[in-house]
Amino acid sequence: MDLRLYKGEVLGLVGESGSGKSTMGSILTALQRPDSGQVLFRNRDIFTRTPRELRKIRKELQLIFQQSGNVLDPRMTTGAILTEALSLHNICSREEQPHELKRLLELVGLHEDTLQRYPGELSGGMLQRVIIARAVSTRPSVIICDEPVSALDVSVQGQVLNLLKDLQEELELSYIFISHDIDVIRHMADRVAVLESGELREGKI
Repeated sequence: MDLRLYKGEVLGLVGESGSGKSTMGSILTALQRPDSGQVLFRNRDIFTRTPRELRKIRKELQLIFQQSGNVLDPRMTTGAILTEALSLHNICSREEQPHELKRLLELVGLHEDTLQRYPGELSGGMLQRVIIARAVSTRPSVIICDEPVSALDVSVQGQVLNLLKDLQEELELSYIFISHDIDVIRHMADRVAVLESGELREGKI
């Protein structure tokens, strides 16, 4: 299969449960190796990179998971979760971290007191905003959105989708947007790829 993502676009990847959408998301972010083929990022296969190079790629290529209990460490506050991402990728100095944390919360529409709260104290919509804040904290160019609203109430889904659209424009991001929900794909995607039984084709929905 041949899948291409162009700068500044949202590529929708749609398919039924079990079609391999999430597996593809893991492969595209180097969390899982493919049985064959290549994943090219800036014209080089990510699976031939050194660990140091791969770490730099993961700074530019982020993954937003479906909101679930095991995505965020329940023992860490929101502030600690975001600070960990900033420190791991050397985004800013320790002195600059408080300002950067405030900026991230403003980007995703959360109040500053969220920094002192634990994941278990947050609503589903707030949790997903924290996950999004962590993803954009590394200042990526590409984000893989793997069913990012499927676990949310319908009333909250639209808010999160609109946030993702706003961030894409403001931060000049490219998305691969994975979903089984055709209406969500229609709302988000510039171009659509359909995954069926391991086969990939471009299509209209």
